[in-house]
Amino acid sequence: QVQLVESGGGLVQAGDSLRLSCVASEGTLNPYYMAWFRQGPGKEREFVGGINWSGNKDTYADSVKGRFTISRDNTKNTVWLQMDVIQADDTAVYYCGARDPWGSAQDPNEYKYWGQGTQVIVSS
Repeated sequence: QVQLVESGGGLVQAGDSLRLSCVASEGTLNPYYMAWFRQGPGKEREFVGGINWSGNKDTYADSVKGRFTISRDNTKNTVWLQMDVIQADDTAVYYCGARDPWGSAQDPNEYKYWGQGTQVIVSS
């Protein structure tokens, strides 16, 4: 059992920056692949970015490439999503998830654990 807790969301203006955090308050992130997903109003949950256990490989959805950066510190059981140049379309509830290293990166059904989500609202 892994309990994930996101934080850092809030109300921002277009062009601002945010850093979201995901902490394993119970259990450990070892050996999971970690990812951020988001779900906007009326939309399905979509992949945002993911990072492998060692932290040397990350991947992103085309919509956030060059703007968002995912990172992790396994000694702190924490994963971050640095959001820069935030756009109105980034408005969503952001979730972190954990999956086995051998799973599918972008399929939310492959993830074993989820946080409760943190809301990001962007005013344009």
